[in-house]
Amino acid sequence: MSQRIGMFGGTFDPVHNGHLRSALEVRDALGLEVLHMVPAPQPPLRGVPQVSPQQRLALLEAGIADTPGLLADGRELRRAGPSYSVDTLTELRDLYGPSARLVMVIGMDAFLRLHQWDRAERLWALGHVVVIARPGYSNDWPAPLKELVGNREVYSVETMMQQAQGHLLVLELPSLMAISATYIRQRLQAGESVRYLLPHAVETAILQQGWYQSSE
Repeated sequence: MSQRIGMFGGTFDPVHNGHLRSALEVRDALGLEVLHMVPAPQPPLRGVPQVSPQQRLALLEAGIADTPGLLADGRELRRAGPSYSVDTLTELRDLYGPSARLVMVIGMDAFLRLHQWDRAERLWALGHVVVIARPGYSNDWPAPLKELVGNREVYSVETMMQQAQGHLLVLELPSLMAISATYIRQRLQAGESVRYLLPHAVETAILQQGWYQSSE
């Protein structure tokens, strides 16, 4: 039986319960042995104080804790220069070998810009792409995205996993949580409660360190 491995990237600025619940549901829906959660090193500039990539990784590690099948993976933070998903997929493919079912998990918003990504056409040779659907999403994709996807879309996990790479699957999760990292940062800066939006360990670390909070 070939391994099933996932990669779920993001800024995780900060990681919240929506990220983690989605990660668990993706793990279960795809039958993954491991889902690598990979913080991006250079998120858009935020307000002061700026939380470093290493601090975001530490929060992700605290949020995941001992959850089976989820792994906080800091490999993009150790890479010099710009960090691209295709490079991370290449590293994971080298790590797990050619027969592993390797899946890159992205949200619908990111997927709609996939044709603009660096070496986007190379992704299909490295793994599958699984898109987390939004409620009420449509297939009205931009023409360059349709061209990039071609006839690669499949409609079941079983069909996708018959091959090691090369398919697209749009996946609807049972409990999409409408939690926004932007909303959390705004509440923290205003001194308002973020209880139950974040794992308790993440909330505790943020409040103890004063991250995301007003410096005034």
